[in-house]
Order: sequence, then structure tokens, then C-alpha cells
Amino acid sequence: MRLTKNLRTLDLSDNKLQVLPKSIAQFTVLKSFLANNNRLGSLPLELGSLSKLEAVSLNNNRITSLPATFSKLRSLKTVSLCGNGITQFPFELCSLKNLDVVDLSRNKLTQLPDQIADLQAIELNVNQNQISRISECTARCPRLKVLRIEENCLQVDSIPSQLLTDSQVSLLSLDGNLFEMKQFHQLAGYDKYMDRYTATKKKFN
Repeated sequence: MRLTKNLRTLDLSDNKLQVLPKSIAQFTVLKSFLANNNRLGSLPLELGSLSKLEAVSLNNNRITSLPATFSKLRSLKTVSLCGNGITQFPFELCSLKNLDVVDLSRNKLTQLPDQIADLQAIELNVNQNQISRISECTARCPRLKVLRIEENCLQVDSIPSQLLTDSQVSLLSLDGNLFEMKQFHQLAGYDKYMDRYTATKKKFN
């Protein structure tokens, strides 16, 4: 605690922590916080006080939801919550304007809801959940270019046409769902999606 005014990176991974202390709010210049592979079931409201935080990694815990104060972390660019017990998409992420990457893989999500339209992330990973519904509002995500939904419970008709025809998404990963990829290739709008995919690939080659 003597380092609260200077510490920029705090890594508490690979312990047996069940709670984080309220005193975490005192780490006022913290930019990166990691607590992977612990036993955390929830996060303290005080976490929202870390206004300079840019990266949070809480993989492989027992977290089921985020505190409302998480929406105050305006500097956040990367959030990784892989391997937890989250059942509903955390709307607290949708108000974070600087967010680039969100990893919610290996949780218990069943849908991408309408409210996701406000998500500012460039990449969203929801692989290995239980998603059977994608809201057409996902196409309205202003910066979303990479959407990973592998190994979920999607039928081919669960993929909204707007996501193919009228979105920024240029990489849509769908392997391991309840349809053959050739069915995806036959969807109306697939050609338009592939135009974006090809253009992006050329850009980085």
C-alpha cells in the first residue's frame, strides 16, 4: 500500500483471492490491473475509482457480473474476462468510449442483446458461450470490425442480415456453431461481407 501513488501495473494473478479490498481505490495512477486465475466472485465498487486504468484482465475467476461503477473507467482500452460465469452481456462496457478489445470468451452468455449497439470496441470475442441470438443492433456498433462467435449455439438464420450488409465487421468467426459454413456462405449479404473482408486483408498484406 506504500506504492499507491506510483504503481502503474499490478499483477495479482495465480493466487487464491476471493475478494479484492476496497483499498484498491487508492492506486490512483494504475494503468494495468491483472488478477487472472483466482477465485474472485465479484468486484468492489471502488474499482471504478481507477480513472487512469487502461487494461483489466480477470480471466479464470468466478465473476458473474460487473459493478455499475465499471462504467466510470473511461480510459479503458482492453478488458479480458475470459473463463468466468457471466450470463448477461455487461452493459457497463457500452459507455466506455476508448475501448478497443473485449474478451468474454468461455462464459455463459446466451445472446448479444439490443443494447450492444453502443459498444465502442473494435474487437469482441464471445467464443465458447451459449449464444443462440444476435441482435440486429450489433450491426450498429460504430467501430466493431472483428466479431468472434465460435463454438456457440447459433443457427444459420440467427445471423442478422444487417451484420453482413450494413456493418463495419470485416472478420466474422463462426466455426463450431449449429450449421455448416457453406450455409453461411449462401446467406444474402455474404458477398458484401466478403468485400469488406478482402479489402481488410489486402490492407494488411
